[in-house]
Amino acid sequence: MPSFLLEVGTEELPASFVDEALSQWRSRLPNQLAELNLTSEVKGPPAQAAFKDGQPTKAAEGFAQKQGVSIDAFEIRPTDKGDFIFVKKVIKGRAIADILTDLIPQWITQLDGKRFMRWGDGDLKFSRPIRWLVTLLDDVVLPISIQSHSIAYQSDRLSWGHRVLHPDPVSIPNADSYVSVLKSAFIEVDPEVRQVLIKNQAEEAAKQIKGVAIIDPTLLREVTNLVEYPSAVVGKFDSAFLALPAEVITTEMESHQRYFPVQKPDSSDLLPYFITASNGDPKKAEIIAAGNERVIRARLSDGKFFFDADRKVPLEGYLPKLETVTFQADLGSMRAKVDRIVAIAAQICQQLNITGDQKSQIEQAALLCKADLVTQMVGEFPELQGVMGQKYALSSGEPETVATAIYEHYLPRGAGDDLPQTLAGQIVGLSDRLDTLVSIFGLGLIPSGSSDPFALRRAANAIVNITWASNLKLDLYTLLDQLVESFSKSFSSVQKLNSSELIAQLKNFFLQRIETLLKDDHAIDYDLINAVLGENDPEYAERALRDLLDVRDRAAFLKTIRKDQRLSAIYETVNRASRLAAQGTLDKQQLDPTAVIRPDLFQKNSEKAFFEALQTLNQTLKGQTDYTKLVDALSQIAPTVSRFFDGEDSVLVMDSDPDIKQNRLNLLGVLRNHARMLADFGAIVKT
Repeated sequence: MPSFLLEVGTEELPASFVDEALSQWRSRLPNQLAELNLTSEVKGPPAQAAFKDGQPTKAAEGFAQKQGVSIDAFEIRPTDKGDFIFVKKVIKGRAIADILTDLIPQWITQLDGKRFMRWGDGDLKFSRPIRWLVTLLDDVVLPISIQSHSIAYQSDRLSWGHRVLHPDPVSIPNADSYVSVLKSAFIEVDPEVRQVLIKNQAEEAAKQIKGVAIIDPTLLREVTNLVEYPSAVVGKFDSAFLALPAEVITTEMESHQRYFPVQKPDSSDLLPYFITASNGDPKKAEIIAAGNERVIRARLSDGKFFFDADRKVPLEGYLPKLETVTFQADLGSMRAKVDRIVAIAAQICQQLNITGDQKSQIEQAALLCKADLVTQMVGEFPELQGVMGQKYALSSGEPETVATAIYEHYLPRGAGDDLPQTLAGQIVGLSDRLDTLVSIFGLGLIPSGSSDPFALRRAANAIVNITWASNLKLDLYTLLDQLVESFSKSFSSVQKLNSSELIAQLKNFFLQRIETLLKDDHAIDYDLINAVLGENDPEYAERALRDLLDVRDRAAFLKTIRKDQRLSAIYETVNRASRLAAQGTLDKQQLDPTAVIRPDLFQKNSEKAFFEALQTLNQTLKGQTDYTKLVDALSQIAPTVSRFFDGEDSVLVMDSDPDIKQNRLNLLGVLRNHARMLADFGAIVKT
C-alpha cells in the first residue's frame, strides 16, 4: 500500500484548531475514499430462463455479455417472484494519485471551525494564512494547485524546520521519511510523542527544584499543540506573591500563560516556581526564563492589586453593582436573579424542614452567591467566580458555612466534577439551576437536538445528581408548580408558554434527564427504567418527581433482583395478574382486599386461598415501601396465584356473571396494586 503525506504549512495555529482539524480529516478521508470503491448489484433473468438442463441459455449468455462478466459470476437467489440471476459489478476505479489530486483541495478548504481567516485579496479561508503545501504519494509530488485570487499555492516536497534551530527549508524525499527528516530539522511531528516529552521534562524539572509539577491534562494537550520541539524551562517569582490565594496564582499560570505550577511534594502549598514548555533554543533557557518571569511578575502584581482592592469592600457591598449585570435581556439583572435564588432556597428549606440559624445561613449564602461577579478579580479572571466569593466572604466575616456554599453552588461545573458537600452549597446550587431552568423555559428557549446554549440539560442533570448524592427528600413536582406560578406572576409580559404547558415541558424534561442518568450513569436496563418511570403513566411520572430518591432506589433494586433471579421468580405471576387486572375497574391505590372482595362470590377454593394470601400480604407490608419485604411476599404468594390461574382448582377470570368476574378482577387488581408500589411490571421484558 502506498504511503501518503499531506502537510499544510501555516503560521502558528491556535492549539484548539489542531486537534479538531485532525479529527475531521481522520473521519472524512476514509469515508470519502471508501465511497470511491463501489460495487453494484444487477438483477438478471429468472434462473429457469437462464439455465436449461444445467446449461446456460442464450438469455444467460446475453446477460453475461452485457454486464461484462462470465457465467461463473452468476449468483442464483430466491425472490418473491422465484429464483433469479444476480451479478456483482465493481465500478472501474481510478488511479489513487488522480483521486487524491481531486480531493486534497476539498480537505483543505472545507474544514469546519471558528474564526477562520482570509488574507491577501483572496477568498480562501483557513485558521491561519497558508504558506506552503507538501503532498507526496510515496516519492511522487502530487500536482496540487489552490488558487485564492492572486495567490496560488503549488504543492512541493519542501517543508520547513524549526524557525530558530533550523531556519532553512528541508526536502522530503518520500512520505515515509517525513517524521525522520523533520526530526533532523528539530521538529517532533508526532503529538503523542511531544506530549510525553513535555510531561517527562516538566516532572524532571520540578524534581530539580524539590517540587512536584501540577500538570492538568487539558493544559498539557494544549501546550503540546503549541510547541514543535519542547524543552522545559524553570522560572521563579517573588515568594511574597504566595500570599495570594493559590487559585489566583494557578489561574494566572495555567489559563493565561500556559505554565505548569509547582507545589511542595508533601502538601498542596505552592512553591515560587513555574515550568514552561519552550519552543525556543534550549541553550537560551536562562534568557527565556527571565522573559517569562517578567511576564508572570506583572500578572501576579495585577492579581495582588485586584485582591487587595476587592477586600476593601465587604462582599455584601457588591450587591448593588449586580443591578448593572444583565442575566438575560427579558429576565432582568443578576441582582433580580439573586432575589429569586433566595426565594427558591427558602422554599426548599421549607420542604426539608430546615429552620433557625441553618436556614438563615443558607439564605445568606444565596444572597451573596453572585456578588463576586462584579469584583475586579473575577472581572479579570471569570473562571474564579465562586472561588473568590468564598475568599471574600471569609475576609468579610461571613460564617464558613456561607463562604463554602458560595463556592460549592457552582459545582458540578461539568461532567465528572465534584458535587457540593455541604447542605447550604447543595440548596443554593439547586436554587440557582432551578431558577435558570424555569426562567429560560418560560421564554420558550427549550433545548432541541444538540442545541442547548444555556446548558439546561447540564443544569437539570446537576439537580438530579445533587439530590441523589445528598439524599435530599425533595418534592420536585410541587416545587416546579410553585416556581412556574411565581414566574408567571413576574414575567407574564415575556412568557411564551402558558403555565400548564410550561409545567408539562419542565416535568417532561426532568423525566428525560432521570431516564438518561439511570441508563448512562447507573447502568439500569431500559425496561427497568420504563417500569419505574411508567411508559406514558402519569401516576409514575408524578411519583418519580415527587420523590427522586425513591425512583433511584426502585430502579437500583430492580437491577439487583434481576441479577439475583428474584425478579424472574415473581415476574410471570405479577405480569399476568397485571395484564388481566387492567380489564377491571379497581382503583390502583386500593391495597386492602377486604374492602373490595366479596367472599360470598367465591366458587373455588383457589379464590379463597388467593384472598387470604392477599390479606396476609397487606398485613405484612402495611403500606410500607420496604421493597425487599414486598418481593419476598410476592414470591410467597406466587404459587397460590398460579393455582388460581391453572390446575384443577383454577377459575375462569372472565366469568359470564359480571359480579363474579369483577370480584376475580379485584383479586388480581389488589395484587397488581401491591406490585405497583415497586414498578409497572407490564413494562418489564422477560429475560
